[in-house]
Amino acid sequence: MFRVSTNMPNDDIQYRLRRKEEEISAIQAKIANQSRIKELRDDPLAASHAVRYASYINRLERFEKNTLEAREHYEFVDGYMRQANDIMQRVRELAVQGANGIYSREDTAKMGVEVNELLKELSAIANATGKDGKYLFSGDKAFTIPFRIVEGTVDGLGYEAPIRVEYRGAGAERRVEISDQTYSRLDIGGGEAFWAEKMIVSSTIDASDYAVPAESSIFIDGVEIPVNTGDNVRNIVAKINDSAAPVKAYIDPETRAIVVEGTEPHFIRMEDAVETAAGGAAGSVLRDLGLIRANSEQGAPNWAPGARVSGGSLFDVVIGLRDAMLNGDQLYIGGQGLGGVDQAMANLQTRIADIGSRAERVENAWGRINTQIPNVTESLSREAGLDLASASVEFNMMDMAHKAALQTAARIIPPTLMDFLR
Repeated sequence: MFRVSTNMPNDDIQYRLRRKEEEISAIQAKIANQSRIKELRDDPLAASHAVRYASYINRLERFEKNTLEAREHYEFVDGYMRQANDIMQRVRELAVQGANGIYSREDTAKMGVEVNELLKELSAIANATGKDGKYLFSGDKAFTIPFRIVEGTVDGLGYEAPIRVEYRGAGAERRVEISDQTYSRLDIGGGEAFWAEKMIVSSTIDASDYAVPAESSIFIDGVEIPVNTGDNVRNIVAKINDSAAPVKAYIDPETRAIVVEGTEPHFIRMEDAVETAAGGAAGSVLRDLGLIRANSEQGAPNWAPGARVSGGSLFDVVIGLRDAMLNGDQLYIGGQGLGGVDQAMANLQTRIADIGSRAERVENAWGRINTQIPNVTESLSREAGLDLASASVEFNMMDMAHKAALQTAARIIPPTLMDFLR
């Protein structure tokens, strides 16, 4: 048997009023968030779709930001490379002019002085930084100056000038994700953009009896090439040629030493694995073959002392041309000098085209992403969006009903002084 208390009407009215207040609060939250789904139980299927759509929109916005940053980076790089190409065009004009037999040694020396100044400007361009302070042509060593300028005395000049330019950067390993599992190579290394000739690295060690002592890997231009225990030099040559590295290898028939030659003008990077796949000791294949120094001594370049290296950079070409002009060597100017300039310009223009194609790709990706974002946003709105007009009408009706309930409750249970004194 239940006991009837005078507090029951009051408690029941308060319970009902609180329920209505919770409903009003819920509709207010939906209006504020512009979403009809406050909790999963509101619509489980639509909520699951909405979560996937929201996640996809976040990824698309990240890709959009990546493409914009990549496009700006390519614009910086393209601008500097075009400036370098313009300078090289002027160097070529001077080379053609200097090769003409009507000019005296004093005349060609004056041309050499101008080429020397153009060389300094080329060095400044190659060591340029972007808006974030990172070097544009250092590859993934973004805070390492790519080209080290070595100055010294030059015959025909009364002051110190560049006599050697060394590449200290790394390969272009940084990539940017422009869509799901799709990447664009962000950088172009100075060893690619500012090179002139195909590089050849020749060992002087007879490798006819060589065998790999332990399973390891070698890296050429950032491409890993596994080698197995007992592999001889022919096996190593075959694996290098089958890899994606832009080089070809062969055995010198006279010295029986291994030779690595670039298939395109660029600085060849080689190193042994720091450790084997099983976590063992560092490999020493390239060092044993006489191509590089030990890993602990590696830098850029890291060639073995006895290795023969040929194939110079754009700077080597310009320095050689300058020296020939200062010395009045018209035969060199019109032959090797002019030919080297043409090679350097051809490679530079190829790299400019490469950067342009990457920029066009990210531009297309940006356009596609900006088409997808509104479409996915529309799908999200369809699943979780709130009809503000209907929600406003519902809220006003609930608010009016709540106010009427409060007025009725105040008349049914009027508070008295005794209620406050209990």
